Amino acid sequence: MKVLLLGATGGTGREIVKRATAKGHSVVAVVRSIAKAGDLAGATLVEGDARDEAVLARALEGCTGVISSIGTSVSPFKEVTLLSTVTRSLVKAMAQKGVRRLVCITGLGAGDSRGHGGFVFDNIIMPLLLRKVYDDKNRQEDLVRASGLDWVPVRPVVLNDKGGTGKVRAATDLSGIHGGSIARADVAQFVVDQLTEDRWLHHAPLIRG
Repeated sequence: MKVLLLGATGGTGREIVKRATAKGHSVVAVVRSIAKAGDLAGATLVEGDARDEAVLARALEGCTGVISSIGTSVSPFKEVTLLSTVTRSLVKAMAQKGVRRLVCITGLGAGDSRGHGGFVFDNIIMPLLLRKVYDDKNRQEDLVRASGLDWVPVRPVVLNDKGGTGKVRAATDLSGIHGGSIARADVAQFVVDQLTEDRWLHHAPLIRG
């Protein structure tokens, strides 16, 4: 497949580039600055703002799938809108170009996964540091669900930079799940697999290592 990737310069995005190209996919990445993303080996770079529908439409030319791993910084006080703004433009551009498969990374705490992060995450980190970020992740997921596309929002638990294990536990029944961690490399592999697999189509699996 030819795949558009948003968030390619982040830690998880870089792992996605590696695993997508290893699987034979061609990756196009929208980046704010080509000069600052020159070390992103294996991807064709398109410079521009991912919030701009015209930029996305240009980058989507010839693509048959999209992965969004776009993130935003912790913002305890300032309103967060980046994730939903990008997703709104992306959904419109995908509809315009006839691209149907959308896999996006949100996180543990989005939607009905809230309350499954463990005591510290649920009662301290989420309300004090991440509430506004997750308000926007929820808006992002709502836009994805209403898009009419072939969507899979993936909700990883806390990310780490350890080597991948190749083992991912995915679930939508979250009974008994309270936090955990997962390697970015394993998240990347799972996300790339969703481009061509339908097991989690129109579901939002939480994934753990």
